Amino acid sequence: MTDNPKSVHQFKVKLLDGTEKNLFDYQHQVLLLVNIASGCGFTPQLKELQELRKEFKDQGFEVIAFPSNDFGRQEPLDGKEISEFCQVNFGVEFPVTEKIMVRGKLAHPLYKFLGDIKLNGNIKSTPRWNFHKYLINKKGEVVDYFFPFTKPLSSKVKKKIQRLL
Repeated sequence: MTDNPKSVHQFKVKLLDGTEKNLFDYQHQVLLLVNIASGCGFTPQLKELQELRKEFKDQGFEVIAFPSNDFGRQEPLDGKEISEFCQVNFGVEFPVTEKIMVRGKLAHPLYKFLGDIKLNGNIKSTPRWNFHKYLINKKGEVVDYFFPFTKPLSSKVKKKIQRLL
């Protein structure tokens, strides 16, 4: 466990298969954390997220997806349905967590941390829609974010990832 209060490595998440995953397991890796929804117009970004992961995985990069029904009730699926949707339609191989809330008082503690500069020390940006992306450096620090309309395979995203690897 990390003793750095400005690191995502202090958090645990529950994956779709029910296992608990400690984000400390991703120390020394660059992460892209994304809130997703199966019924969103941005959902095709799952394919690009998988391609991005494939391109940089061997260099120490991982994508973690967080299904959420916070925006427009666009995530009606649960558990195994979400997993099957992501794998069958977009070939997703990166970790996907159980459905969580990403904004408001009931937001998952990780997402409260990600959006609050007082907690993370670097940025202030809470998701305003599905597919808001947070870039995390190897120390687990939040270093940047991308709005939903920023495509995962954009040069902007790829260059920032490459600088951190």
